[in-house]
Amino acid sequence: MTDEPFALAPRRKSRPVYVGDVQVGGNAPIVVQTMTNTDTADAKATVEQIARLADAGAEVVRVAVPDKRAAEALPNVIRDTPVPLIADIHFDHRLALASIEAGIHGLRLNPGNIRDATKVRQVVQAAKERGISIRIGVNEGSLPPIPALATGELPPPKTQRMVDAALWEIGILEEMGFEDIKLSLKAFDVPTMVTAYREIAKRVPYPLHLGVTEAGTPGSGTVRSAVGIGVLLSEGIGDTIRVSLAADPVEELPVCWDILKSLNLRQRGATIVACPTCGRIEVDLIPLANQVEEHFKALGKPITVAVMGCVVNGPGESRDADVGLAAGKGKGAIFRKGEVVRTVREDEFFTALLEEGRKVIVERFGEAEAPGEASTVGEEVIALASATSRTLPGRAARRT
Repeated sequence: MTDEPFALAPRRKSRPVYVGDVQVGGNAPIVVQTMTNTDTADAKATVEQIARLADAGAEVVRVAVPDKRAAEALPNVIRDTPVPLIADIHFDHRLALASIEAGIHGLRLNPGNIRDATKVRQVVQAAKERGISIRIGVNEGSLPPIPALATGELPPPKTQRMVDAALWEIGILEEMGFEDIKLSLKAFDVPTMVTAYREIAKRVPYPLHLGVTEAGTPGSGTVRSAVGIGVLLSEGIGDTIRVSLAADPVEELPVCWDILKSLNLRQRGATIVACPTCGRIEVDLIPLANQVEEHFKALGKPITVAVMGCVVNGPGESRDADVGLAAGKGKGAIFRKGEVVRTVREDEFFTALLEEGRKVIVERFGEAEAPGEASTVGEEVIALASATSRTLPGRAARRT
């Protein structure tokens, strides 16, 4: 046993690659991505969704280019995008060439379904001339066919097939002197995904884009993604991430950021510390925690807010946060930067946390609130009062 604190492994060194003006790899922070689910041929809808994704924290966005109509719409999408875009290409290399001509910032090619090396070289040459990076995107669900096996020979394991597919296309790009390369080796099965990334990380110097492909619905998909991506990031592997959920892509972005925040790799928006609502709780904590999270999420400042409902862990967690509430028996102590600044009644919890949180934001960032935020505080207090849970947890239930 050791009493040394847990520490992340040193970040794997990779060559820097650019998608537009966003650096991936090298000494850059880990980049957050997602993908639109609109029909790219509908430029207006696609641009509107990209704007929402950027507001939610996407730094790079991938768009599907499955046909000629989507490729023809790209110039209008690229013209109005607030973040760099990657064209997602499968089967037809001509769509990659059209995307390059449209001014796309990056490409994703699938070595599992564009297997003609001559066609790959055409794309690489065009990308090289325009200074466009290429992600070699291997997916366990679309791997190249297995070569003919000798009698009694067993097929290679899936992780080897994934690594071999990536190395095949890397070889083509490197032969042409092209090194603006990113890689992904995604699988639904987390151990398969982790093993594949570990192996490729030892073999090549290029940035790695992490993800669990087709991770599932928001509940199970969030857990699967956090485990797979989190394991690799803790080992120093990974330069950019995407959480793939069967949901509005806006829902993917808080998960990405929460993964990075959980490992202290990046911060965006508030971190909320809240009780798991055990039987010791003496206040109506759940609606309060939800309201506090929504409010500070809207402000978008990276501060830590504790919302604690009992006297056991409440004071310690609140003291460690930038702003905190340690509540019990209908009243609570409000902490700011480790000190108790006041004691308030339960109906004052929300406004007290907001006021002290804004003081921290002013001190740290020089601004207190988003435009129009102050005018909504009264509405939020009313909403909080009407949002009490039907069954209060713990000892708080005795008050009903």
